Amino acid sequence: MNATAKLHSAGQSLWLDDITRELLDSGTLQQYIRELSVTGLTSNPSIFDHAITHSDKYDGEIRRLTARGYSGEALFFELALADLERAADMFHPIHQATAGTDGWVSLEVSPLLAYQTDETIAEAQRLWHRADKDNLFIKIPGTKEGLPAIEQSIAAGVPVNVTLLFSPRQYEAAADAYMRGLERRIAAGLAPDVRSVASVFISRWDRAVADKVPAELRNRLGAAIGKLAYKSYRELLDSNRWQRLMNHGAAPQRLLFASTSMKDAKAPDAFYVDTLAAPNTVNTMPAATLTAFADHGDAGTLLQRDGGDGAATIAEHVKAGIDVDALAEQLQSDGAQAFVESWKDLLQAIDTKSRALGVKKAA
Repeated sequence: MNATAKLHSAGQSLWLDDITRELLDSGTLQQYIRELSVTGLTSNPSIFDHAITHSDKYDGEIRRLTARGYSGEALFFELALADLERAADMFHPIHQATAGTDGWVSLEVSPLLAYQTDETIAEAQRLWHRADKDNLFIKIPGTKEGLPAIEQSIAAGVPVNVTLLFSPRQYEAAADAYMRGLERRIAAGLAPDVRSVASVFISRWDRAVADKVPAELRNRLGAAIGKLAYKSYRELLDSNRWQRLMNHGAAPQRLLFASTSMKDAKAPDAFYVDTLAAPNTVNTMPAATLTAFADHGDAGTLLQRDGGDGAATIAEHVKAGIDVDALAEQLQSDGAQAFVESWKDLLQAIDTKSRALGVKKAA
């Protein structure tokens, strides 16, 4: 049994943080499902930008859609949904076998809407109904403006992957929004079985403080944040509030560890996967991290419910001059802006390719 199978058996879902047409056409995704225990998939603007820019597999569809009058965001979402609908079908047997707990794929609303509540709500519902796949999450950022959009989307029955969370406090706010949405459904006489995950980003913490902490603290902050988020997650599941929701038929919003590829070339490449092994959670990772972990990972010790040494490690960083709370807010803001830049690059790449293909838009 390889490391991915062992981690899956321990109760953590491994999702691939990548999607390309080549991945689908070549059978590689099916191989990951079959051989590496991959049970879901996430995407973001950067992933689609790279996929479309570096492949000619989208050219025919771009020609067809452009000729029909599609452009900009509308053209992108047609391309993205075509890929994600295929991936959703591949994962659907897992989705059914786990009664909706696993087997999900994710599509992000436009990053331009990160601070626009009403527009995010409308776009989340539009994309969800357009895809018509019961195992598709709509990704909504956990910004201050995104939280009411998460609540409303859940209340409306739209499954949500809450993205851009960087701290236990931000995770707790996202979890509260999820529960408020479920409570509204119960009050309205609706079933509360609307699924969600809350994605806490890990590696960006260590990249942000790499040149600000002593060598003995390098690459330790991200994992510590993940450990304390897990502590908050387990405490929430034990709370009276959650128990009441569960009694009505609600399913937990699973904690998801995102951005778990190691950015430091001198550090172990599967470090975050090894360190954040935890039952009833998700770890989403790019293919390079997935295959590295399968080859030589060792997630032998599961996270402690109380966060283990997470608090002590964060205290060491505070002593070294890191304002962790302020950095969490900055990372969320920077992350939202980075997604905006990737989004603009993506739309420019699609426009450039459309023009290079010499397609004339329909009159």
